Amino acid sequence: MIVLKTPTQLEGIRKANRLGAEFLQICYDYLKPGVVTIELEELAIKFCEFRKVTPAFYKFNGFPCRLCVSVNDEVLHGFPSDKIIKEGDLVSVDFGINKDGYVSDSAFTKVIEFANEETRDLAKITKECLYRGIANAKIGNTIKDISNTIQDHAIKNNFDVIRDYVGHGVGLSLHEPPKIYNYVFNSMLNYELKPGMIIAIEPMLVSGSYDIYVDSNNWTVRTLDKSLSAHFEHSIAILENGPEILSKL
Repeated sequence: MIVLKTPTQLEGIRKANRLGAEFLQICYDYLKPGVVTIELEELAIKFCEFRKVTPAFYKFNGFPCRLCVSVNDEVLHGFPSDKIIKEGDLVSVDFGINKDGYVSDSAFTKVIEFANEETRDLAKITKECLYRGIANAKIGNTIKDISNTIQDHAIKNNFDVIRDYVGHGVGLSLHEPPKIYNYVFNSMLNYELKPGMIIAIEPMLVSGSYDIYVDSNNWTVRTLDKSLSAHFEHSIAILENGPEILSKL
């Protein structure tokens, strides 16, 4: 069931997302060639302790990390590890917190310096898909309006979207109804957007085929053809005067 948030709940979710955005900015600034991805996990542990918040991903359905760090052909759910970031890499970081029972969720992809044109374009178009989807997240529209604009912009720019993983409701828990698809299909559940809905829109684009597989760690999702993937996400409140992006500074 879709839960419409009260003004009090919205304010709590807004505060949680601002803290989540604060940490993602720290990660974005920190990422450069030579960084070992486990360093981001260590930063997350320190941040959550300092801000006295709970990492929303940690132990969620058994997930063992505080954040996801996905590199190049990793679509999402990448583990922080001993992997060293190199020039030309495409790095996605996904993170959420729980503050006083209110949950944030957002993600970015960073192009590490001297990347090729295709890598830069993939990140650019994925981010544009996110903001085009947000622009359509307004009262009177439906989930399909969001999905269609994301898929359309990706295809027009010679990329494609992941089918198996989608956006979702968020705020009182990490994953709530409804599903926010990044593509359109005949049997999709299509809901009208109403005031008080809070949703996470998260396009995941690929430079090749959208076929994927799950790695041997039972979490990390990779492209089957080893093509690149990019991922951007914001948590959005549907309000009378238009969508509000909660997860940015």
